[in-house]
Amino acid sequence: MGNICSISLPADRIVSSFSDSTTEHANYLRKLPENLVELGTACERLRELRNDVKRKVDIAEREQMHPLDQVQGWLSRVETLETQVTQLIGDGTEEIEKKCLGGCCPRHCRTRYKLGKRVARKLKEVDILMSQRPSDVAAERLPSPRVGERPSEATVGIDSRLGKIWSSLHQEQVGLIGLYGLGGVGKTTLLTKIYNAFTKRTHDFDFVIWATVSRNVNLGNIQDNIWKKIGFCDDKWKSKDRDEKAMSIWNVLSEKRFVLLLDDVWERLDLLDVGVPLKNKKNKIVFTTRSKEVCAHMEADKKIKVECLTWTESWELFRMKLVEDTLDFHPEIPELAQAVAQECCGLPLVLTTMSRAMACKKTPQEWKYAIKVFQSSASKFPGMGDRVFPLLKYSYDCLPTQVARSCFLYCSLYPEDYKMSKSNLIYQWICEGFLDEFDDMEGAENQGYNIIGTLIHACLLEEADVDYEVKLHDVIRDMALWIACETGKDQDKFLVQAGSRLTEAPEVSRCMGPKRISLMDNQIEKLTGSPNCPNLSTLLIRNNSLKMITDNFFQFMPNLRVLDLSRNSITELPQGISNLVSLQYLNLSFTNIKELPIELKNLGKLKCLMLIIMHQLSSIPEQLISSLSMLQMIYMYGCGISERTILKDGLLSDDNEALVQELESLKYLHDLGISITSASAFKRLLSSDKLRSCIFMLGLKHFNDSSSLNITSLSNVKRLHHLYISNCGSLEDLEIDWPWEGKETIESNYLNSKVTSLYSFCSITKVNINRCLRLKDLTWLVFAPNLKNLEINDCGQMQEVIGTGKYGESAKNGENLSPFAKLQVLYLVDLPQLKSIFWKALPFIYLNRIRVDGCPLLKKLPLNANSTKAHRIVISGHTEWWNGLEWEDEATQNVFLPWFVSNKE
Repeated sequence: MGNICSISLPADRIVSSFSDSTTEHANYLRKLPENLVELGTACERLRELRNDVKRKVDIAEREQMHPLDQVQGWLSRVETLETQVTQLIGDGTEEIEKKCLGGCCPRHCRTRYKLGKRVARKLKEVDILMSQRPSDVAAERLPSPRVGERPSEATVGIDSRLGKIWSSLHQEQVGLIGLYGLGGVGKTTLLTKIYNAFTKRTHDFDFVIWATVSRNVNLGNIQDNIWKKIGFCDDKWKSKDRDEKAMSIWNVLSEKRFVLLLDDVWERLDLLDVGVPLKNKKNKIVFTTRSKEVCAHMEADKKIKVECLTWTESWELFRMKLVEDTLDFHPEIPELAQAVAQECCGLPLVLTTMSRAMACKKTPQEWKYAIKVFQSSASKFPGMGDRVFPLLKYSYDCLPTQVARSCFLYCSLYPEDYKMSKSNLIYQWICEGFLDEFDDMEGAENQGYNIIGTLIHACLLEEADVDYEVKLHDVIRDMALWIACETGKDQDKFLVQAGSRLTEAPEVSRCMGPKRISLMDNQIEKLTGSPNCPNLSTLLIRNNSLKMITDNFFQFMPNLRVLDLSRNSITELPQGISNLVSLQYLNLSFTNIKELPIELKNLGKLKCLMLIIMHQLSSIPEQLISSLSMLQMIYMYGCGISERTILKDGLLSDDNEALVQELESLKYLHDLGISITSASAFKRLLSSDKLRSCIFMLGLKHFNDSSSLNITSLSNVKRLHHLYISNCGSLEDLEIDWPWEGKETIESNYLNSKVTSLYSFCSITKVNINRCLRLKDLTWLVFAPNLKNLEINDCGQMQEVIGTGKYGESAKNGENLSPFAKLQVLYLVDLPQLKSIFWKALPFIYLNRIRVDGCPLLKKLPLNANSTKAHRIVISGHTEWWNGLEWEDEATQNVFLPWFVSNKE
């Protein structure tokens, strides 16, 4: 029994320990109500402390500081303890109520004991958390995030564009910049270069932020992209709703300087919904879009169009993307490669696609085949139909209406690089039935111009040199043909072989399906047979070598609405044209037709009849014009029948008096173009209120009965846009009735404020003066404030365009005159006595082209260094003339020197 271990303890320690333990356990039962109250009070103090710490954290986050880990951990523990204490107080209160009801069973005592013990422990936990409360430093400031470069390929032509935008970013008045342009023109690449430039340049911005918007806008994704740059995209951020995220972004950015780059914006993005403050223009926002209209909707301070590459840049990019030795495979390949690059028309996306496709082509035959394929059907070229065109098609898909889409596709009927007249396009759209929103011609025209504006803003159409013409970028035209000919429904397909050097029209079998056919700019001489085209609505055969159309050619085209036979050699129309009962648009301009057939009376729906420059037309059957009761537009300018308006005694002939009466009978006539050949005919025409209100184009020809012509009455022709004066051999002066006495003492202020309001030819946009051998000047043009195109040709005695003599010899009398404010094109040809255009330099805000030829005495142009606001004015002329020009100063010469183009001798 020797392995017995005994331990002895002092009796007083045993008694004391037992007593303390007994007291503590007793207190769990006895002091439960008191401890519950104390726990609630302690927890409330802890909650107040928690709120103080949390406010410090919120302030720190707004200051772009990160909460310390120990602070976040303490707040998390407090939150957990609060939940537990709330539950415990509820349980304790319930237990006390049971005792009051007499619950004193042993089982109840055990439950009460356990509850009291838990309360006591929670009191200790609260005390511990109170003692562990964070110090005053709740967060730390992180270093500003570095702007890391975005991946980008080698580029060409970016630096000059980047410089323009970079300078805009430093203009105080510019906060929001919109970059717009064609799909594939390099907008995203340019925006990437801007972003990456901040990694290499010193700047004062706290944040440089990139966010992609895309066609299907997701504000949440945009907010996340911004917050990743300026905040901490943790679970707490992700749990916030959109408005809470916007508030968080606002709180940070409103106290910082930032650059925000938004790529691929398709519609107005409300930046306030994102949380981006806008008022402070020290912050900069740059976005890319395909639509200039979006720039307006976004209220951009500056709109910058991203242009296609120049030829030099295009060739450099094309070569860069080729395999290094591709151009060395064969001596012919470099020249063929340039031809391929030219087909891309400066669009970087297409240049890159084509260069990659051609990189391994080693023979000239392969390159020639590629050129042929691209010219005939660009969609068949590798990468075009499956990559390039679908990308470009987004702009088409985003057009606001089906009408706009139909009008856009219609433009592809015209040849490459063709400058389309806006008004002519609109007439065709009206007659095709596209523009039916309004019943009247004016309403339809307004709708048409609105659609043209929409297409221009979407970068699907481009303004030509003058703003009454538009054109299609070649690649956009190819995309349109891809949509119309290959992706559309069978009945909507186009057959377009414009500029294809055809000598014969396509076979009948090829004409069965298309709804629209364009054979413009070919060498077709005959239209024979009876093609079965039941769906055909437009047929364009403009500018061919057409001499004959068989009578039955139009037999099976019951739905043809638009027919253009202009610029052909035909001398007569077939009788079968009477079958075109649905025809609404007929263009016979610049043909040799001698007589209009009586069968045209059957064209009861005809709205537009164009008979421009038809010198051989000598006969129109009586009552033919008046029988076309739906006519809304008729142009007879340069038409033989309208020029034979006088007999030898200067009076209107009976035939032409009847023609005027027929024109007056047209109920719906809206636009009239006509030529007249005497002052008496001029007076007779303007005496008709009906016709005067319709005159859109007016030609004054062969005015040989007087040396002067008073044109004051033209100021009352409110719709006159184009004025042509030609072959007036005896005409020396175009006069207006001056409303003052003493022409040579005019005060310029009076001239500007009074005369221009009394005699303003506001509607005139184009003036053409040709072979007026004695005409001295065109001073009256100072009262044509909206003149855009001025062409003067073969006027042997003209010495000044705007004559100083009519305003006194002192230049100060005309000091405030500023003619040609909206001029875009100026042609001066064969004017051997011309010495002056205007006596001082003028601001040419819109002028883009000057051509001078055969004007040896014109030694000075009305230009100085401030005449153009950085836009390009191409000046063409012979080198000898250019070298002899006198400039206001060297700075002026330096401005215009790069823009001179020498005419071929």
